Amino acid sequence: MDTRRLVPSAELIERIQGQDIEIVVVEADFVFREVFEKGRNLKLVAVCRGNVTHVDVEAATEHGVLVVNTPARNAIAVAELTVGLMLALVRNIPAAHQMVSSGGWVDPTACYSSFRGTELAGKTIGIVGFGAIGQQVAKRLSAFETSIIVYDPYVDPEEIKRVGARPLDLDELVTQSDFVTLHCPSLPDTIGLISAQRIASMKPTAYLVNTASAAIVDRDTIVLALREGHIAGAAFDVYETWPVQPNNPLLKLDNVILTPHIGGSTDETVERHSRMIADDIERFLSGEPPKNLLNPQAWGKVVR
Repeated sequence: MDTRRLVPSAELIERIQGQDIEIVVVEADFVFREVFEKGRNLKLVAVCRGNVTHVDVEAATEHGVLVVNTPARNAIAVAELTVGLMLALVRNIPAAHQMVSSGGWVDPTACYSSFRGTELAGKTIGIVGFGAIGQQVAKRLSAFETSIIVYDPYVDPEEIKRVGARPLDLDELVTQSDFVTLHCPSLPDTIGLISAQRIASMKPTAYLVNTASAAIVDRDTIVLALREGHIAGAAFDVYETWPVQPNNPLLKLDNVILTPHIGGSTDETVERHSRMIADDIERFLSGEPPKNLLNPQAWGKVVR
């Protein structure tokens, strides 16, 4: 059932407690320890996301419940939005649309100068995080005749080189990039990764694109850098709160593009994660371990 809302844990427990429900499929709904304690017949929780921080996998394992996810199901969608945001920034697309739609385009030639942008061709793109999304971004941007540099300490440098990119230290990357685009998860060692010092070392003509996590960037510093023109602009699809609070300083800046966390929002993403979940449920029902099983140690505990 597609509720189009987050189901509170209490409601989820009410639905499954005392019922013969063995499989629960969620997307962003929280599945805490209490759910596993009270869902006595629960055997499988399938999560239509790559990140499962909203599911207590440890508690699931203790109670012999399998947890599966859908890694990379939105990689293409996020990568394409990233490229779209880059183009929107360098070609002033939102502002140009607003001028035309509001009736402000009265001089047929003035906008040729006022909205003059730049091309992606020949630019250096710095990708921070070279997992599924980062690799899809690199693949797409290579068609724009860009130079790709990558920071990811968890990926073999030879793998980065094989796709035509160049591995670099993060401090070098932010200094050399015309675009810094973020595609790393929010983890203890990535929080604040784009620090005040690294923002200060970016080119004044550079842009930042963040479709990963707001926690990765020092917000106060990036706001100041954008406000004072220390960098050319930025695009954000992720924020500290959803929706964005009315007092968020990003709302008052005219050199930013803001999208409402729609990076993975495509028909194809839904089709992809639905197929992945259905395939793993079929494997489970046929007695095979699911392909995207996060807690294989629970497999032996499941009563089938």
